[in-house]
Amino acid sequence: MEEYVGELWDRLITGAAEKRHAAATVKLDDIAKSVAIFFRALGGDPGLGISAAPAIRHGARRRLLQRMAGSGEKVELSWRDGEVLRLPSQIDLFAEYALNRDLYFWLVAMAAVDTDNNQPWIVRNQQATQSTLQRFPGLHVRYSRLVDALLAMRIPPHKLPEDEAAQEYSIRQALQQPGSVDEITLAKRPFQPVPLWPHPNPPVSGEPTATGVGSPEQASNAAQKKNRRKHLAQRNDVKDDKNGFLMMFRAESLFSWAEFVKVNRPQDEEDDTETAQLAAEDMDSLTIARDGKASAANVRFDLDLPAGAADDTPLGEGVLLPEWNWKKQVLQPDYCSLQQLIATDAKPCELPHALKNTANQLRRQFQALTPTRHWLKGQQDGDELDLDAWVQLVSERNSAMPTSEHGLYRAQVNQERDLACLLLADLSLSTDAYVSNHARVIDVIRDSLLLFSEALTATGDSFALYGFSSLKRSHVRFNYIKGFDEKYSSQVRGRITAIKPGYYTRMGAAIRHASSLLVQQKRRQRLLLILTDGKPNDLDQYEGRYGIEDTRMALIEARRLGLRPFCVTIDTEASDYLPHLFGAGGYVVIRNPEDLPKELPLLYAQMTR
Repeated sequence: MEEYVGELWDRLITGAAEKRHAAATVKLDDIAKSVAIFFRALGGDPGLGISAAPAIRHGARRRLLQRMAGSGEKVELSWRDGEVLRLPSQIDLFAEYALNRDLYFWLVAMAAVDTDNNQPWIVRNQQATQSTLQRFPGLHVRYSRLVDALLAMRIPPHKLPEDEAAQEYSIRQALQQPGSVDEITLAKRPFQPVPLWPHPNPPVSGEPTATGVGSPEQASNAAQKKNRRKHLAQRNDVKDDKNGFLMMFRAESLFSWAEFVKVNRPQDEEDDTETAQLAAEDMDSLTIARDGKASAANVRFDLDLPAGAADDTPLGEGVLLPEWNWKKQVLQPDYCSLQQLIATDAKPCELPHALKNTANQLRRQFQALTPTRHWLKGQQDGDELDLDAWVQLVSERNSAMPTSEHGLYRAQVNQERDLACLLLADLSLSTDAYVSNHARVIDVIRDSLLLFSEALTATGDSFALYGFSSLKRSHVRFNYIKGFDEKYSSQVRGRITAIKPGYYTRMGAAIRHASSLLVQQKRRQRLLLILTDGKPNDLDQYEGRYGIEDTRMALIEARRLGLRPFCVTIDTEASDYLPHLFGAGGYVVIRNPEDLPKELPLLYAQMTR
């Protein structure tokens, strides 16, 4: 009975303290695409990703009911850095759905304006507000409604201590009359959060560090829904304890559960992901440490990597390639080392029986694209007399009309498909993930390459096949499958069958080397077709904005060479970054990965028709 009454009391107090409006909630996941388009349309940095902001303790004064319920301690505020624009994971601040949605777009509009970070926080936000309203006058009405609704929810100044009241008066004046406040006075407590403005002191992440060979590439599970909410994290050195099972302390100095303590967690227990997620939501920050010891997951990852003795055979000397550093805006020469490899254990084989029917259908469809002979009319010289041109000439002469000069012959010529295609397949470790109960990503890629080769062989188009993965900048693997001068044969099918998941995805270096091979083909059309399942990343700094910008620069270089890059991906989150890399019409997302083997040849036919 006591437990039941306690639950009712907790529900009552929490509900009264937290004035949230569930029916009017707007989630970032639901409007992420619209927000991204809006941000770029207003001139925002196209390379910035959009992600959810973590909930952070604000330390400001709370209402009595909030203190009783232990709620209202954290708030999600927006901010931007060099890589992402952080926005609240959801907004349920106002009772009207339209106001909550308008707040998202207002925060995005503010983020699209450049401000002087050397100015005080309150001055900087007033300048950003003025610039936003000046550039986009249509936001005036929305901004006024948001300010009125927000001020009605804040603790009135007359209920605050004198120093906090002075702060609140300044903030209210700055919101209602942007540009009228030059400074904000200090108080014992921080001021109340201002959801219409970016975070006053956004958390700063530490420098990224290499995760080591023992940390596999993050492969998303299609059965799990992506959680956009981020958590603050900090790195900590592991204490050199003798025994991870014992935790010595005095009873009068207990640790809080958010402090880092080295305690071994059994590996044979079932992971309680739901409980862990709830615990993470309540923690201010997550502490990450490395103790140099292998867990079960690390051991499995190491075993999955190809051993040196069973690795592929190098072809020739390695190639040094540049890499774009977007922070310094310089192209670093000879920064990456790329090695071309060929499968050692590839044995000639026939097309798998399961693909034969599909291959026959594709060959019949692609034979329609085969070069044919056709007649050119109105030629000055040719194989036969052009009767239509002769009749027209006689009619003009008999009608006393001036005769036009045109040929009276027709000639038969060959219609050729003057193009070359290089298909570059992502063979990173994430391709080891399953897309269904019976097929992995690498299996889908393997079938796609086989059917693609069968289809292009029917047209006679010149094509080459390569794969790539990487392990830092000194070890970029470039797998040779089929060259332009090589005929599609059982040996090529054997190499396709032998492909396997590699390491990571240093895409810029692979694209640069593929471009150097494709540009040697003297054809009118040269298509660089990139097949991938995720965004660029590697163990070192090659992740996030750095990897994306280097890949983008490699694609710009390819276009300057007269090549046409195009991306085919099965990454459901690709719309967050591929438009920045390939442009709106330079990529396609295959929603069902198992359809890729059939869709890839048909897509090629549409692009080269």
